[in-house]
Amino acid sequence: MMSTTLSFRTTSEFVEQTQSFAGMVGLKSSDYVREAVREKNERVMADRLANLSRKLSGKHQSFNESMDDSIGDGIA
Repeated sequence: MMSTTLSFRTTSEFVEQTQSFAGMVGLKSSDYVREAVREKNERVMADRLANLSRKLSGKHQSFNESMDDSIGDGIA
């Protein structure tokens, strides 16, 4: 996989805190940030899938209920 640089502006306090936490868990700050972003991306994707699943489930529920209502209409 080809590496690409991602940069962003932040405060010195954020950098110091990130470097401190990275050191506590034995990671370089770049690896720490990479892992944090990956975890956030996974949570966002999981939330998105859960939301889409709920929407789809609601549509299926409505369809199933409409089919249940038609059972007694005399159509085989």
